[in-house]
Amino acid sequence: MNIVWLIKPFEALTVNELYDMLQLRSEVFVVEQNCVYLDLDGKDKKGLHLIGTYDGKIVACTRLFKPGISYEYASIGRVVVAQAYRDKKWGHDLMRESIAGIKEHYGETNITIGAQLYLKKFYESHGFVQSTEMYLEDGIPHIEMKRE
Repeated sequence: MNIVWLIKPFEALTVNELYDMLQLRSEVFVVEQNCVYLDLDGKDKKGLHLIGTYDGKIVACTRLFKPGISYEYASIGRVVVAQAYRDKKWGHDLMRESIAGIKEHYGETNITIGAQLYLKKFYESHGFVQSTEMYLEDGIPHIEMKRE
């Protein structure tokens, strides 16, 4: 069985999809990374949501934004794969699907992300280049990266 990818605007998410997606983000960004922050930042309603399901369960997701929401360029955010599935390397599939989703839905190829510093090489493998110095976001080292 393979992962199944789906892109939906916020309004099309089912209550269960929304709950499972937010639960996954909380498990990784708050609990696993031991970072108290407000995940619900008001942007979910403005973007598209790429959801990866495996065996009926959401195991990966991102948010996709048109230019001007988070950055001057289109952007990808809240990139997450459930810890139990990271050995399958679905993070790479998630990024490929996210980049394709930005192009398909927004007609954009220029993308900016706010990346956790330790994932720099991962994002570089998808064509992103560091564009800022390191900065702290919620106590975690980040860098801005662009794909042009």
